[in-house]
Amino acid sequence: MQLTVKGKQLDVGDALRTHVADSLTAVVGKYFNKPIEANVVLTKDAHLYKADIQVHVGRGIVLQSTADATEPYPAFDTACDKLAKRLRRYKGRLRDHHTAENGAEALPARYQILEAEAEDHRDEAEAPAESNADGAHQPMVVAEMETSIATLSVSEAVMRLELAQAPALMFHNGVHGRLNMVYRRVDGNIGWVDPTEKAGA
Repeated sequence: MQLTVKGKQLDVGDALRTHVADSLTAVVGKYFNKPIEANVVLTKDAHLYKADIQVHVGRGIVLQSTADATEPYPAFDTACDKLAKRLRRYKGRLRDHHTAENGAEALPARYQILEAEAEDHRDEAEAPAESNADGAHQPMVVAEMETSIATLSVSEAVMRLELAQAPALMFHNGVHGRLNMVYRRVDGNIGWVDPTEKAGA
């Protein structure tokens, strides 16, 4: 596993780097034979240290965790423990997921990042706006890349959402072939959007 450990507002010494490598290898290695890469960022903000962990383990699965503490070691250890707990929760499903996905196809897709609207933006009548042929305002595209939408069951999509701590996940539902989305609701539950086909389609 290729590991990158970075520090923001602090120097990451060899001892901490070794601790991060050993801990992540032990936790992730229990469930994945050949994880691709891991990125750990440790940030000092006033009296707190924050640890952000992201591990790409392959097959479209990303693990993500974050935590803070008054020292860098406990911040990382807490984030790593959170990751380990989620992996233990999905241990059986991860094994089944690996077997099922060997033959599943992914849909190619285009992924764009749009510029966010500034909070102190001017009135639309005053601000020059990029418009399409219909005269409707178009947000500015900051970045564009190719991606893919995995074919999953609803339970597999929820598992990926939880492991990545993502706000939302689009997937190709392997049961009926339509695009679906799962997302984290403000009440902590998971929402599932399953569009119905048009009448007569």
